[in-house]
Amino acid sequence: MVTAADPGETRTSVWLAARPAAPARRRSEAPSGLDRERITAAAVRLLDTDGLTRFSMRRLASGLGVTAMSLYWYVDTRHDLLELALDRALGELVLPEPEDAGWSGGLRTLARDHRRLLAEHPWVAPLTAAYPNIGPHARAFDAALQRLLDATGLADAARAGARLAVSQFLHGCGGTARRAPEEDFRAAIEILIAGIEAKATA
Repeated sequence: MVTAADPGETRTSVWLAARPAAPARRRSEAPSGLDRERITAAAVRLLDTDGLTRFSMRRLASGLGVTAMSLYWYVDTRHDLLELALDRALGELVLPEPEDAGWSGGLRTLARDHRRLLAEHPWVAPLTAAYPNIGPHARAFDAALQRLLDATGLADAARAGARLAVSQFLHGCGGTARRAPEEDFRAAIEILIAGIEAKATA
């Protein structure tokens, strides 16, 4: 999958790009104490404190106590690291199952937790729009949403429409996660659920 992360730039998602193993000699030269997981976790923390516009590989390296070039042993580009950070943040969600509280209860939980995630990590919403969400945690989120909607009893076409409506609702809240009153957000969820219920029983 080729994406446009910047105007005039095309790139392949980090989740699809082949990453050949480095020769043994080069692996031995890699900076000690670093790995991709540690770098990604540090990137999430830096994005939380400094924001997306101020994020840079140099700032990240400084926080880790290494040179910026050291990071490129583990990630090829800044865009790759942002994709990794995005999926790591999505991994914070506890995904509900239909048997836990029914599909409607699960959908309420998913929506509220997603809103909280966007409030705690304001950079997630713009990155979701900029990059394809095909990392393991993003796919787990999509699968959980699909299981909830499968439990509604909607026919295939209606279920596809409900999935689109829910997805647009969740992602559309990205720009207002900190501003929209909680009661308005909860009312919107209830209206969405009521519409799905009405369609399922029609």
